[in-house]
Amino acid sequence: MTYRMILNQTGYFGRGALDNLVPELQRRGFKKALVVTDEGVAKSGVLAKLTDKLDAAEFPYAIFSDVVPNPPVENVQAGVKALHDEGADVLIGIGGGSPQDTAKAIGIIGANPEFSDVLSLEGVADTKKPAVPIIGVPTTAGTASETTINYVITDTKNKRKFVCVDEHDIPILAIVDPDLMDGMPRSLKVATGLDALTHAIEGFITPGAWELSDAVHEKAFRMIAQNLQKAADGDTDAVEKMAYASYIAGMGYSNVGLGLVHGMAHPLGGRYNAPHGVANGILLAPVLEYNKDYTGEKYRDIADAFGVEGAYDRPLEDVRNDAVAAVAELTRALGNPTKISEVGVTEAGLDDLAADALADVCTPGNPRQATLEDIRAIYASLL
Repeated sequence: MTYRMILNQTGYFGRGALDNLVPELQRRGFKKALVVTDEGVAKSGVLAKLTDKLDAAEFPYAIFSDVVPNPPVENVQAGVKALHDEGADVLIGIGGGSPQDTAKAIGIIGANPEFSDVLSLEGVADTKKPAVPIIGVPTTAGTASETTINYVITDTKNKRKFVCVDEHDIPILAIVDPDLMDGMPRSLKVATGLDALTHAIEGFITPGAWELSDAVHEKAFRMIAQNLQKAADGDTDAVEKMAYASYIAGMGYSNVGLGLVHGMAHPLGGRYNAPHGVANGILLAPVLEYNKDYTGEKYRDIADAFGVEGAYDRPLEDVRNDAVAAVAELTRALGNPTKISEVGVTEAGLDDLAADALADVCTPGNPRQATLEDIRAIYASLL
């Protein structure tokens, strides 16, 4: 068996890491940046922390701030037009997953215009050229888009989200600065933190996992178990730890894949516009329950991370149950929804959701191969 790991060329981590942005732009010889972001980041003052540095250095840039949550095809196409109109030679994606994913799609099409319909990028597209260089600057601790080869776009016409996996889209530079994350609303800290936890756990139990991916995923979910609640409650040290844990999880899952939680969460975003982290939080414990007999000893490590006593000594079945219960309890304690009815789903929508989830690119990475009936039953149990 051969394993592959693709990571950023360079990453900067820690408070004040954003100070490295302009020197890196200059060192690499870039001439003009297109800053890709959303209205929330633009209005929050976080964007100004970045543009102030560009202004001080008189580095040319333009701003594309039209990104919306669960970015649609049309968003990407508008961004490609902005890239060409502005003559930019580097993209800076600043924000959560939506701006960074949009920047990736813009960069890929900017270098591979034959994919300008965007839809043809679904799955593993046969792009020939690396994306227009991308710098990932996260303002949330969740998606880890700044270090992955994945991005997600919404096909609004068909009410679905689709995943693109392309080694050509990984940012050349990641800047993970917790100073940009302290001001996140509590609800966003919760949702993005649950997304990061899902990345770490799904990447840990997917059949494609191996020793190196296990090492980063276990470190990530242990950090998240210790820090997510505290970060949500405003502890800045915990916010910093969550920033690193999100990135560490991204290093792993980007290379080994995810599973049924993501496969079922994407349709909730595509059809009901549910925030991705919220959807993952609803589904994580129920899918862990569904998978528990197909995961070997790995739930022992998950249980131990959440403080379950005797995780390595007690009967495996009991420990698996306790691991699932611990994840469910964290979700409840954080105040994340626990039912899909809370994001607008009714009985009438279950068949379409199940069909979309079965076809999702993440679903085959699940340790237990799910059927259409299985998926529908999990959704139904969460109404």
